[in-house]
Amino acid sequence: MRILLLSTWFPFPLSQGSKIRAYHLIRSLAEENEVALVSFEDMIVQPELVEHMKRICKIVEVVPANPFVHNRLRTLKGWFSLQPGSVRASFSPEMASRIKRISAEWSPDAVIALTFVTAPYATAISGALKVVDVDNLMARMMHENFLQAKTSTAKVRSWLAWKKFFHYEENLYSKFDLCAVVSERDRREILNYVPIQPDQVIVVPNGADIDFYQTVYKNPEVNRLVYNGALTYKPNYDAIDYFLRYIFPLIREKVSDAKLIVTGGTNGVPINSLQINDHVTFTGYLKDIRQVVADSWACIVPLKTGGGTRIKILEAMALGTPVISTSKGAEGLDVESDHHLLIAETPGDFANQTIRLLSDQELRNKLALNAAQLVQEKYNWSKIGQYLNNELKKLFSSQHREV
Repeated sequence: MRILLLSTWFPFPLSQGSKIRAYHLIRSLAEENEVALVSFEDMIVQPELVEHMKRICKIVEVVPANPFVHNRLRTLKGWFSLQPGSVRASFSPEMASRIKRISAEWSPDAVIALTFVTAPYATAISGALKVVDVDNLMARMMHENFLQAKTSTAKVRSWLAWKKFFHYEENLYSKFDLCAVVSERDRREILNYVPIQPDQVIVVPNGADIDFYQTVYKNPEVNRLVYNGALTYKPNYDAIDYFLRYIFPLIREKVSDAKLIVTGGTNGVPINSLQINDHVTFTGYLKDIRQVVADSWACIVPLKTGGGTRIKILEAMALGTPVISTSKGAEGLDVESDHHLLIAETPGDFANQTIRLLSDQELRNKLALNAAQLVQEKYNWSKIGQYLNNELKKLFSSQHREV
């Protein structure tokens, strides 16, 4: 098959969760198909990054536009409209033009939109199977923001965002032959409000590159915690703010030498507003986070908001680093507390579970072993990619039989 992929972010380097997912899905599809990639330029894309993707894809084109940059007038109008189109990222005529040209010249059998941002461009392509990768149900995330809003202004804004995304997703995803979601929970939810058939929604979970992680030598530092998530993503920032404000002081009362390492980019992030001290280190963006995570005694995931499934948890599990998480943080993963990881909700409980884990080597070993086995069996990118390839082949065959 010839598959045209439309990406919201340039998928390399693997600097955040959406790029990691996009990259591994593209790589898996390229193993059995001819693949073309058209991507927005969410950052400055150096030539060597394009060359890397060209070793995977037959065609790689980068559109020099950031879909999330709006002019002030459009942003203001968006807040006062409940029309589905008011939540769409900035429309790029150049993106539409390039997709049209490649489709005409290359005649793809299928087009896959990676996230809701590129989905409208995919609907304009005729004669190809249309697939959308729903890595995050935005309507649900906006609804959670509404429920947690603390001021009247925040409540109004989050209510409008929720309603707009609800109508947007309801109208948009029904135009696709297949929707890929990251968990069974997301599958049940999308079927509740999008008018599509159950066989049009498949679960393609996030995963981990097992071979890549197994090459790391572990030398964990006593009482070191890690949070492997970029604070440029607001749910990650809020999680660290919550942890440093309410949980970390409780941990240090019992474990005075406990330290926290936070990986990921911090550009434009108000770090000075966090409750930091000399026991907290921000690494900034790292090309390779494996060693930092592997050399920690535990990975903390105190998320209160957000969607999708947590690549940060799967990374830690694949590296043999035990995890303490809120139930929100582990949402969508087929995990059991006290078997694969520890779950805690309140600040006191989270602190106690962390202290328990730091003080119990047998527990750390048990969780690490069980979690690594789970990732190998269920969240291995190679198996996930093979499943997606098989589903696309089945859909392609059935459509052609009908013709």
